[in-house]
Amino acid sequence: MTLAALPARRVYDVLTYMRKALVVLLILAAAVSAQVVMKQEAGKIDITIDGKPFTAFYAGGEAPKPYLHPLNTAEGDRITRLFPMEKVDGETKDHPHHRGLWYTHGDVNGVDFWMNEKGPQKGRHGIIDLEKISKAQGGKKSGTIVSSFIWKTPEGESLLRENRTMVFYSDPKLRTIDFDVTFTALADSVKFGDTKEGFFAIRLRDELIQRKGGTLINAAGAKGMKEVWGKPSPWNDYYGTLNGKTVGVAIFDHPTNPKHPTYWHSRDYGLFAANALGEHDFFNDKTKDGSITIKKGEKLRFRYRVVIHPGTAEEAGVAKLFDEYAKKVK
Repeated sequence: MTLAALPARRVYDVLTYMRKALVVLLILAAAVSAQVVMKQEAGKIDITIDGKPFTAFYAGGEAPKPYLHPLNTAEGDRITRLFPMEKVDGETKDHPHHRGLWYTHGDVNGVDFWMNEKGPQKGRHGIIDLEKISKAQGGKKSGTIVSSFIWKTPEGESLLRENRTMVFYSDPKLRTIDFDVTFTALADSVKFGDTKEGFFAIRLRDELIQRKGGTLINAAGAKGMKEVWGKPSPWNDYYGTLNGKTVGVAIFDHPTNPKHPTYWHSRDYGLFAANALGEHDFFNDKTKDGSITIKKGEKLRFRYRVVIHPGTAEEAGVAKLFDEYAKKVK
């Protein structure tokens, strides 16, 4: 039966019901599109933002450290390299320890947690074991993962407890993650040694790297690896062209971090890392010592923000975004 065949009152009722149903659907659609959703399974938490896959947090699986993989823009374009998690023809396969976004260091009491992939390697390589996931909760504007890890020597000695909070934000154009990590010494003395091999890092996909036309830039406006690598700066940005669009990612070093503004282990082949602990490498001076030592029970806290954005650093207003972050997070 068509609406024309119904009595006028019945037509009015049907149209009113349809209008109300449409309003409900629009409200539900808005709620679904503007939110952060967490889906947890063994060894993995998938994070969806505004209805689109953003990243997954891998912890407690086969890898020797926790990591985020892949990282996507708000439009759904992947900015991180797939290797070593996935093998794709034509993609670079250097540095197999570069897993998406990760947080490790190359010298903790002489143990290497940076280049610690499984397999035959020189030196002593540590493992970062998942202790627990305390929280994996989504929300309308943000979602939060709270987790803890134990940094262990090859012999199984516990050196550090890492308590990590990650907050993922909903936004029409940006993808933002806040990291708040506190290390507690479990051994009598724990030394974060002076080495460039660390600390808070992202490995970008090949299309975005400086060798392919991408741009590294710091807060002073210096560009390129030679001007950025090893230099102190409150933030660095790395942008390039992907699928015909300019996209970039910034890392912010919070003003309360040890030795802020941090140094940068940022390379033209796509490594992008904040590292306050590599002074004798960055200055090419073996007399310098950028190490930090904490005694049993003492704590060391680092905070960073990652912002994935459209356009160049200038077009995205990265300097202003950093100022907002520095003022907001005390």
